[in-house]
Amino acid sequence: MADTAVLRQHARPPRSAPPRARRILGGLVRAARPRQWVKNVLVVAAPAAAGELFSRHAPARLALLFALFTACAAAVYLVNDARDADADRAHPVKRHRPVAAGQVPVPVAYAVGGVLGVLAPAAAAWLCPPAVCVLLIAYLGMQLAYCLCLKHVLVVDLAVVTTGFLMRATAGGLALGIPLSRWFLITTGFGALFMVAAKRYSEAVQMAGENGATRALLTEYTTGYLRFVWQLAAGVAVLGYCLWALEEGGVPHTGVLPWRQLSVVAFVLAILRYAVFADRGTAGEPEDVVLRDRALALIGAVWLAMYGLAVADW
Repeated sequence: MADTAVLRQHARPPRSAPPRARRILGGLVRAARPRQWVKNVLVVAAPAAAGELFSRHAPARLALLFALFTACAAAVYLVNDARDADADRAHPVKRHRPVAAGQVPVPVAYAVGGVLGVLAPAAAAWLCPPAVCVLLIAYLGMQLAYCLCLKHVLVVDLAVVTTGFLMRATAGGLALGIPLSRWFLITTGFGALFMVAAKRYSEAVQMAGENGATRALLTEYTTGYLRFVWQLAAGVAVLGYCLWALEEGGVPHTGVLPWRQLSVVAFVLAILRYAVFADRGTAGEPEDVVLRDRALALIGAVWLAMYGLAVADW
């Protein structure tokens, strides 16, 4: 009996590592940057501002729009990581990305990115209004052009990343046929530029004097210039929001308090709080800054509550 048990023990195949396909699939998910998907929540900005967030068909259409932008963003991330794999290996943090680390082969990243880049616009053409389909194709083309060459062009790189945020915010309005206020567009655009420039400034400060930086333009931008950009953008965003909040659009106020106007206070406080991290050079990804700082998250929650009460005209 003992000999039989020993034979059975040796007959068992040794535990093997997870199949290669599973490792590649997990790497593809990581390369798609799930933490970045929160940026696509911007598709609800215009409907929420107009009080149409829970109107008929709005949740389903916005969920579809979120998924389409997520697919396009994943396609761009995969192509970008495949193209920059060699450079990322020289970076202390980016070398752990799945493509740079060898978990996802470069050809596989290109192939999956290409498939997603084709399927997302095709689905938009079938399920969304024509304006949304055109916007999604323009977004995808612009982001791919950014990966290939535009990220090496001074100022244009800032404009492209900012426009990507603005396109997300605009898409929700187009999907539901909501007119977009010019002040909404100005506030969203310059608010995005503020965060993009603050991130670039923080990267420039942290990478100063270090070799292996994968963002070549950081050596061409000066920290003084990037500081000027995020300060200018913050000022314009605040001005645009004030004008937006004071714009009644011909609708008389019947609520208990002028919540829309009062929300200016919370918005300005949020900008000032975010600027603390920008000034320190620690403003990385916007979602990381918000989730890391409880005070900023609380100010954001207060702003959302105020604007929600304004939309409900409570």
